[in-house]
Amino acid sequence: MSLGESFQTTVDAARSGAQWAWRAIYTDLAPQVIGYLRANGCPDPDDLAGEVFLRLVQDIARFDGDEAHFRSWVFVIAHHRMIDERRRRTRRPEAPLILETLHSSDAIGDVEQEALDHLASVGVEAIIRRCVPDQRDVLLLRVIAGLSLAETADVVGKSIGAVKALQRRGVAAIAREFTREGVTL
Repeated sequence: MSLGESFQTTVDAARSGAQWAWRAIYTDLAPQVIGYLRANGCPDPDDLAGEVFLRLVQDIARFDGDEAHFRSWVFVIAHHRMIDERRRRTRRPEAPLILETLHSSDAIGDVEQEALDHLASVGVEAIIRRCVPDQRDVLLLRVIAGLSLAETADVVGKSIGAVKALQRRGVAAIAREFTREGVTL
């Protein structure tokens, strides 16, 4: 899940507006960004991810660094957009649309499997949401986004040692929840 040797060429082409480059960047990062936002409880992670990539288009000329820094930069933007969206929703709450939950875009045609997948994801989300916000952010950035310790530290604005401690405590909290739920690892 990386651009590898073609990273610099792709970023340079994106700066000049090449559609293939933006497609490559989006294809590489969008699933992880959307997963991070969804796992953090964003009501419309696809829309918020669109805002993240719009910000990338606007600011890519100012980016300087390697692929690891680029990934961190993208998740810093996603993290800040998520926080901004939470603040906005606190100031202007909206009633959720039930129709959105009824129409799933990832239907696979097997109702039983879809139901089991939904129950599993709801269970995992519920357990992750029980972690304190800092632990949840670190775990999601490390697992869903696949960021390194240093990249995660950049995103959350903490030291690598603090990220390690948050990850360790988060994993321990999830293990305790699994034990309470009767799940054996």
